[in-house]
Amino acid sequence: MRILIVEDEPRMLELLCKGLYEHGFTVMTAVDGETGLETATVHQFDAIVLDIGLPRMNGYDLMAELRSRTRMTPVLMLTARDTEDDIIRGLDLGADDYLTKPFSFPELVARLHSITRRHREQGDGTISIDDVVLNPMRRSATRNGESLNLTRLEFMLLMCLARRTGQCVPRQELMRSLWGSEHGVGPSALDVLINSLRAKIDAPHRNKLIGTVRGLGYIFRHNAGVEEKAS
Repeated sequence: MRILIVEDEPRMLELLCKGLYEHGFTVMTAVDGETGLETATVHQFDAIVLDIGLPRMNGYDLMAELRSRTRMTPVLMLTARDTEDDIIRGLDLGADDYLTKPFSFPELVARLHSITRRHREQGDGTISIDDVVLNPMRRSATRNGESLNLTRLEFMLLMCLARRTGQCVPRQELMRSLWGSEHGVGPSALDVLINSLRAKIDAPHRNKLIGTVRGLGYIFRHNAGVEEKAS
């Protein structure tokens, strides 16, 4: 697996390179944002480990510019910033996951495997469930042929539910998928996001697709109308 590390702190960069080499990764490095962006644009990588506090271009700006160039390489943001606003900002700009320093190396490796696996699964195909069509690469969604204007987090949430159609997806699993295992995001953030998604995908339609399984999580219904103990 080819990994690009964009990190300006020499000791951290050395630790990351050594650890990833030992786990069988092929590694390239950049020590500032502009070099990182150029390297990520010119070369193909399976994933990028991206620090936020970089010289010449910070990680947020690099992330935004990378996605604006339609480069969909999975990105793991690695930083000491762990506030809810920082996490949401990074994910909204297109990062796939977020890990705060200090971290355990086994978790870093597991996160890299996770985001690259999700990327391979998506490919360029679509997911069709009843009258809903999702295109992961274009990050587009329609219901009954009408476009749904979803934010990045709303689309990610819908994808998490749609991949498990007919099954209850636990709240904690959804929160890990959206914000990472050490997200620090309060549980109300998921409720707000669910309500926002429902307003866009369900409110105009008689058949409601997103149900609540009380005390457990949420479910995306196939042929909505059967409650399956959900409300």
